[in-house]
Amino acid sequence: MKNIVKKLIPTFVLNIYHWLLAQFAAYYYAYPSTKMTVIGVTGTNGKSTTVNMLAACIEEAGFKVGFATTINFKIGVREWLNEEKMTMLGRFKLQKLLYQMAESDCRYALIETSSEGIKQFRHMGIDYDVLVFTNLTPEHIEAHGSFENYKKSKLKLFRHLERANKKYKKIIANTDDKHVNDFLNFRVTDKIGFTLKGNDLDTVDKTYAVENIKSNERGSSFDILDRHFHLNLIGEFQIYNAIAAATTAKALGIDFKISSAALKKIKSIPGRVEFINENQPFKILVDYAPEIESLKRLYQGIDSIKYKKLIHVLGSCGGGRDIARRPILGQMAATKADKIIITNEDPYDDDPQKIIDDIAAGASKVAQVTGKSIYKILDRREAINKALSLAKEDDLVLITGKGAEQAICVAGGKKVAWDDREVIKEELKKI
Repeated sequence: MKNIVKKLIPTFVLNIYHWLLAQFAAYYYAYPSTKMTVIGVTGTNGKSTTVNMLAACIEEAGFKVGFATTINFKIGVREWLNEEKMTMLGRFKLQKLLYQMAESDCRYALIETSSEGIKQFRHMGIDYDVLVFTNLTPEHIEAHGSFENYKKSKLKLFRHLERANKKYKKIIANTDDKHVNDFLNFRVTDKIGFTLKGNDLDTVDKTYAVENIKSNERGSSFDILDRHFHLNLIGEFQIYNAIAAATTAKALGIDFKISSAALKKIKSIPGRVEFINENQPFKILVDYAPEIESLKRLYQGIDSIKYKKLIHVLGSCGGGRDIARRPILGQMAATKADKIIITNEDPYDDDPQKIIDDIAAGASKVAQVTGKSIYKILDRREAINKALSLAKEDDLVLITGKGAEQAICVAGGKKVAWDDREVIKEELKKI
């Protein structure tokens, strides 16, 4: 019914409604974001991890912080998982969270800011001071109509910062991304870049470059200027997240020495390249990686892990999310993995079996040549059990699409309580 009503109401009327609601929510909670330094993190991949890493750097410097991400929320010492199935909360919930942060004397508020949230004006009424651009790759194409519309939605956030009446306004950007100049083309007081490839642009005031990169299954290490960093996390993409966090912290006046100490303490990020260790004879890795680019980066990351066979459990999201990517995900999985188990993820009102079949169509094209095994199992718990049952000593079981999400979204707007990590532990006991 909600979707039908949306289709009947003209877009400009809906936009006015969203804008007014955002303004009223900020007014209702007495504009809490004005009482803190607000950092918005946006891009396609790495937002949640960057926020968590940046929060660790800020706390290491002795400041109180609050944040909101796809994965989790935090207000001072209190932290909990995101059960809302939304990256960016609705206007009143988000303003209430900011109010609670301010009431708890948080000096910094970190907001993972999504294109869909921007499209619905959830960023209005938030007094951003700093924006971080991680990267931009095709995603949410159906929701926005095109990649250009998706990018324009992100750029609205930077225009929002440009128009803000503030003494200091800063943009921190990944200068290795081919779209970076679009996100730097705004009048702010400071533009700071970070790079793994040595891209020092004329459009930034200062660039921090990573050098001496090393990576293995125990983690990664690198240098920024004369400071050495070690991460207990694998993959080049995690280095990008780390340098985004460290560079932003530096822009806030926090030395790289402090950020290095903070990042070294992080053992894992919930549902983001998270190993599950229950003393099983094989490795299990859980990650979100819902789309093509994030899966590609994840595959590159696991190249540093030693394993015999790769068993991959994956699906794809329904609800109008980029239908075209389904067979591509299947093709990628069948190319990389030895055994592929395709299962349910978040179908919403779509037919879950149709989603599985679409992914399998892409996987089958590769499997016909390589002879790799493909399983289609509708029940996600059964799919996970199958993967664990197939695994032998020193194999790697990779389970993607959900990460630390706390629900599966099914037809009629219903949510089924779920956590891949807990289900894995339960199924391990059975086998």
